[in-house]
Amino acid sequence: MADLENTLHMQLEKGLVTIELLPKLAPGHVARIKELAREKFYDGVVFHRVIEGFMAQGGDPTGTGMGGSKKPDLKAEFSKEPHVKGICSMARSSNPNSANSQFFICFGDAGFLDNQYTVWGKVVAGMEHVDALKRGEPPKNPDKIVTMRVAADAKA
Repeated sequence: MADLENTLHMQLEKGLVTIELLPKLAPGHVARIKELAREKFYDGVVFHRVIEGFMAQGGDPTGTGMGGSKKPDLKAEFSKEPHVKGICSMARSSNPNSANSQFFICFGDAGFLDNQYTVWGKVVAGMEHVDALKRGEPPKNPDKIVTMRVAADAKA
C-alpha cells in the first residue's frame, strides 16, 4: 500500500495525477513540497513553461517563471536518480541552491539534467493528464493545478 504521507494528489483540469514522493533522495525538498501543498500554495498556479518532449514546469504563483514562495531557497539535494518520463524535479536558477517552489515533470528522457537538479518524486498514476497540458513558453491559456494535496490529509 502507498505511503499516504509521501503521496501527492495533484488535481489538474483534465484529471488526477498521483505523485510518489522520494524523501530518501531529497528530504528537504519533499518537506518543502508537502509544506507548500498543505498551505494550498499550488492551488490555481499555472504550468508556465511546457516544452514538447521535454517537461512541464509550474509552481510559480506569478506565472512568469521568476517567482516563488516567501520561504528561503533550498540547498541542492542532487542524486543519481535519472530524469525520465514522470520524474518530478525542482526548477532553479543557475545557482544550484536556488530551488524554492517551482518544479517540473519530465515528458521523456532528460538525462542531461541528471545530478544537476533535485529529483523529489515520480508520477505513478495520471501521467496522461500531464502529457495533455497545453504547450508553450508560456502556453496560451495555460493549464493550472486545481489543487495539490498530501494524500494523508485526505483521510478522515
